[in-house]
Amino acid sequence: MPSPVSEIPAAEPEAAAEHFARKLAFETDCSDVNAAFASGKIDFVLLDVRSPALFALSHIPGALNLPHGKMTAHRMSEWPADTLFVVYCAGPHCNGADKAAFRLSRLGLSVKLMIGGLTGWADEGLAFESGASVAA
Repeated sequence: MPSPVSEIPAAEPEAAAEHFARKLAFETDCSDVNAAFASGKIDFVLLDVRSPALFALSHIPGALNLPHGKMTAHRMSEWPADTLFVVYCAGPHCNGADKAAFRLSRLGLSVKLMIGGLTGWADEGLAFESGASVAA
């Protein structure tokens, strides 16, 4: 009798590779965002989609504050059309980053969700900063 893990067979390697490649096209993680900032290879805009008040209390260094409700075609036109946006919110219990990713993709923009949000950032032991830094 198989274990609960192997009761349903694993996908074929080719199917698994396709699945995980697609998944990684939609998301990134705190460690990769931090590594990009640490290396200076910042080829994306990091957006904290929470309220300005929460952002001012604590946010990820290098992030700009732009609540998902303010993401309009006019507002987003301040960046080049080929900009990659990475969005985050409070953490797994919050769907603000999902709403932002949906809104940005509906505007025809490239977007990835930073999984874990602030909770993931804290779990990694990474630093926060405070103060205002509003998006363009």
